[in-house]
Parts: sequence; C-alpha cells; structure tokens
Amino acid sequence: MSDQPSLISNAFRTFMSEAPQRAQAWSSVVQSLASASVLDKKTAALAYLAVLAALGLERGVPFHVQTARQARASRDEVISAILVCLPAAGHRVTQVLPAAIAAFDAA
Repeated sequence: MSDQPSLISNAFRTFMSEAPQRAQAWSSVVQSLASASVLDKKTAALAYLAVLAALGLERGVPFHVQTARQARASRDEVISAILVCLPAAGHRVTQVLPAAIAAFDAA
C-alpha cells in the first residue's frame, strides 16, 4: 500500500480498515502475481494503467500513475499507455486522462 493516503480511494481505505484480514489476503495475492510476472516494473505499471483506462476505473489511476512514475515511466509513456486502448475500448479511455496527467504533474 502507500504512505500517500490521498492517492488511495476512500473505498479502498474503507476495505483496508473494515476488513483488514481480507485486505491483507488481497495484498498477498497481488504481490504474488506481481512477482510471478516476467514484465519489468515499468511495463507492468503501464499495462495496469491501460487496463484501468479500458475499464474506465478512474479512481485507481492516481495511485497507479505514481507506481509507473516510480518505475521511471515518462509523462508521454503514461499518456500512451492509456490511449493504447482507444481502438479496443473507445473514447471511454480518454475519461481517465485528466486524472492521470494531474497525478503525474503533482509528483
């Protein structure tokens, strides 16, 4: 998880505080899946942003933009990762662009 609670949605903070055992189990699964991946951290972070964009899940974008930034992704790479889904997912991916750019620029 992160030391920056403003990047974590209220829903996820509630999950962590109201169901700590399940949140810890979820965190363990996420960490296990990440360590099983052959993708480098930057590629995995950018791919995750692409999935969030394709699904229209704007709330997770600020946290995951920071993950990508920490993995040395550039602003243009973050934007490109979001827009790579445009042909498959349509215009909905552009809905997460403002949150992604704001999160990248705020760091």
